[in-house]
Amino acid sequence: MVRSDARENRARILTAAREALTENGSTSMNQIAQRAGVGPGTLYRNFPTREALVLAVYQDEVTRITGTVPDLLAEMPPLEALRTWTLDLVEAMRRKHGLGEALSPSAHQAMSEQSYGPVITAITELLDAGKKDASIRADADPGDFLQLTGALWRAAAAPVDRAPHMLALVLDGLRAQPRH
Repeated sequence: MVRSDARENRARILTAAREALTENGSTSMNQIAQRAGVGPGTLYRNFPTREALVLAVYQDEVTRITGTVPDLLAEMPPLEALRTWTLDLVEAMRRKHGLGEALSPSAHQAMSEQSYGPVITAITELLDAGKKDASIRADADPGDFLQLTGALWRAAAAPVDRAPHMLALVLDGLRAQPRH
């Protein structure tokens, strides 16, 4: 059982690291510890390497995003929930890109492999809700949707954020067509 103060320290470190690394990918571990209000020993006990910390920040973000699906579906129609969720995912992918500068190719691979399953599960849940209420076409595939949205973070990083417009085009393609 992890003590509550240890859990709080870990949460503070992850929050501080997410903020610091998003602002500047080369922020040092000591700067992150300072920002989190913990000593270097506490930081390194939780995250023995910079890569371990960056991977944990990313995994924490994936868990947060995928965990929002049930609330979104409870609050709005499936197509709107998918739009909201996808824009959140795009923003996280942009942040990940900043974090990713600090990672080796093998860590990038691990990050992608760790997040693929939970992200596909979340997309499946959103698409299935839309298929159930007939707002999303029956042949919509979660893997295809993820691949299509992969380009959105690049569009979001451009001087003019084109991601919402591009996402609208993708979602229009997912819309179930009325039967004639």
